[in-house]
Amino acid sequence: MNHTNRLPTRRKALLLGAAAFAAPLAVWAAAPTRAPLVEVWKSPSCGCCKDWVAHLEGNGFRVNVHDTGNTAMREQLGMPERFGGCHTARVGGYVIEGHVPAADIHRLLKQKPAALGLAVPGMPIGSPGMDGPAYGGQKEAYDVLLVARNGGATVFQSHR
Repeated sequence: MNHTNRLPTRRKALLLGAAAFAAPLAVWAAAPTRAPLVEVWKSPSCGCCKDWVAHLEGNGFRVNVHDTGNTAMREQLGMPERFGGCHTARVGGYVIEGHVPAADIHRLLKQKPAALGLAVPGMPIGSPGMDGPAYGGQKEAYDVLLVARNGGATVFQSHR
């Protein structure tokens, strides 16, 4: 009789218990990290907003678009109108207003400052979504502002 496949009952129980505990951990560790979800409010006919959404998707974000305009949502989320752009977004508890580059949003989510969010007021040529062939490679200098909950702002990143 071959006794090599027999383990003492206690040892079997320990090995089975360890395997049962380790299997879910291995699945969890191997699971891919979900990309951050960005909720965007924009006009249904805005081409530069569509290009900005494509920029976000190309830089690791999942995007859910609401073609309902953005003025009411900007106000609801507390972004001061003076920072207004043609689209408003929400990601990771922050408000994103205007043509903010994806790299700056990633940095915001990593650093997690105490703030309302980021804004690029107006529509600077050369910013993401305002950089298509129609603009002939032109680029304006612009700042991404870190907007405080009290409505103040500081420069988060300059793009020159």
